[in-house]
Amino acid sequence: MAKNFNYNYAFLFYDVNEKRVNRVFKTCKKYLSHFQKSVFRGELTPANFILLKKDLNKVINEDEDFICIIKLMNNKVYDEEILGNPHGLTGEDLIL
Repeated sequence: MAKNFNYNYAFLFYDVNEKRVNRVFKTCKKYLSHFQKSVFRGELTPANFILLKKDLNKVINEDEDFICIIKLMNNKVYDEEILGNPHGLTGEDLIL
């Protein structure tokens, strides 16, 4: 039996055909904060999570494109460690 959780935070990353990159980027930007290149993250209500998936499914080609969404209960249950140049941003800057 599947468990129903209200996920309120998500990480999303994608690898899509270059013909669809701009549309996928704009769709993700409507719901999440852009973190780096093809990575987004942020708070997401269960209703907006459903809308995000619906909008992305309209844009992608399931045979060619890949999108991964990692769902969390909230933004407090993960540990972030950045190696290299974070371009002046920290996870705290993006969450607040």
